[in-house]
Amino acid sequence: MNILFASSEVAPFIKTGGLADVAGSLPKALAAAGHDVRVILPLYEGIGQEWRDQMTYLFNFHVILAWRTPYCGIFELKRDGVTYYFVDNEYYFKRSGLYGHYDDAERFAFFSRAVVETPAHLDWHPDVIHANDWQTALAPIYLLEERTRVPQLYGTKSVFTIHNIEYQGRYGKELLEDLFGLNSGYFHEHMLAYHGDVNLMKGAIYASDYVTTVSPSYAGELQYPFYAHGLEGVIADNRHKLRGILNGIDTALYDPAHDHGLAANFSPDDLSGKAACKAALQQAVGLRQDPNIPIIACISRLVKHKGFELVASAIHDIMAMDVQMVVLGTGDWNFEEAFRHAQAQYPGRFSANILYSGALSTAIYGGADLFLMPSIAEPCGLSQMIAMRYGTLPVVRETGGLRDSVRPNGTEHANGFTFADINAHDMTWVLGEAVNLYYNGKEAWQALQRNAMTADFSWNQSAQDYLQVYYWVTGFTNPAEQEEPVPFEEEPAAEPAPVAEEPVAEPAPAAEEPVAEPAPAAEEPVAEPAPAAEEPAAEPAPAKKTPARRSTKKTGGSKKSRAARKAAKSE
Repeated sequence: MNILFASSEVAPFIKTGGLADVAGSLPKALAAAGHDVRVILPLYEGIGQEWRDQMTYLFNFHVILAWRTPYCGIFELKRDGVTYYFVDNEYYFKRSGLYGHYDDAERFAFFSRAVVETPAHLDWHPDVIHANDWQTALAPIYLLEERTRVPQLYGTKSVFTIHNIEYQGRYGKELLEDLFGLNSGYFHEHMLAYHGDVNLMKGAIYASDYVTTVSPSYAGELQYPFYAHGLEGVIADNRHKLRGILNGIDTALYDPAHDHGLAANFSPDDLSGKAACKAALQQAVGLRQDPNIPIIACISRLVKHKGFELVASAIHDIMAMDVQMVVLGTGDWNFEEAFRHAQAQYPGRFSANILYSGALSTAIYGGADLFLMPSIAEPCGLSQMIAMRYGTLPVVRETGGLRDSVRPNGTEHANGFTFADINAHDMTWVLGEAVNLYYNGKEAWQALQRNAMTADFSWNQSAQDYLQVYYWVTGFTNPAEQEEPVPFEEEPAAEPAPVAEEPVAEPAPAAEEPVAEPAPAAEEPVAEPAPAAEEPAAEPAPAKKTPARRSTKKTGGSKKSRAARKAAKSE
């Protein structure tokens, strides 16, 4: 099968969050299964010279974007059985940072057009175009017309993955024709129209042949306003073609038995090296040297939806336990200040590291005992999986992928600790149970560690689940099984309880309806153990090309089933 995977960021070339990890790992797993997988992404300024030196210039053409016809150069790099295409246009992508620019709508409309138009110039027929998040949401929409006109796209199907529904690509109606090159026929209830604006993610959900999201629980949660951010009705309307597939991690990259960033290596069969990692961590972050005290760790963006309101309000209760705590990340100023203040209050016991450091994150994963992740919403989350690989037991709220990957203590194959309500008291109670087990149940603790370290969080099963979706939408015969992919039909998760206490400090309010879409929320923590390749190097001198210039389509939406109408009405 021929698969074109479109993403606004791909590890190890360029990364801001978990989307890059998925786009870097899933195609490799699909290629290993014997498929022709090609990944397309923008050629950002931040992509390092070490990667540029491996690229080959293929060709250029002019993308049709309404009245604009901007230059589009295509560079190729082959790695790990996957072919990567880098879309070059210095006007759009030779900038600092991937997102947050005033013209993000135009930049990613250009990229989405490039995704759809590139196969014609390759003389290669993709069976599936797999788009991801709002930055590529226009690709399934553009495909509606292009697959009836371009021979290389005849019969091509589209799959769209929601990594975080909070960021939808919402813009003014006036951009529909002038910028996106779409006629007014696309502006209706079952395509792009959304409260008088254009909503790119909504359009992609309707236009795509199948929709996935990054965990089964998140697929259920998206049917509630609390999680769906206004698209709960759209999700209900399309739940017949929605499936949650849990993300995986690169288990070769995150391997404590071979990770050179650790002070000592260890494995599920020999945990002795973790003590050396703990000592190294305490020394690195200024914690008191003590091999017997449990270390609680947080590696994340320090923002409200990651649950740091709960952490900030419970710092003193947590520190009242006989523990040490280390925090790594950046985010809202009030949380940063709360943790700096805690470090001053509890010297040698609390360490606030308000920064990004791949090396320090590796040391934390390897040396900590508990990993606190109290997210209000977490589509999938990768941090808890990485922590478990390193024998650091997660303490998580039961939401999204956290609920699907962490089995609480006391259950079969338990590998961590969980709590359900958005409540600081519940969080500290479960933390207390974990600390008590650390001190008074060494055998049970080590059994949890081994379960966590041996849990299969590879991409093997997830890749098979995606292949099942691809086979179904294309009508090809799946050699493994010939069953239709199962859309989300189980009872959705219960809507979360409100926060039970006043937060210590409320983050500054965000603008109600920004014109420019923010960077996608990272499922992944800000900092994680990463190969050296993730740090971008200096920009090379690009091949000479035409300077960027200033620069379509139609068909309708999808029909709703009777069941879908009922579901939509109930919202």
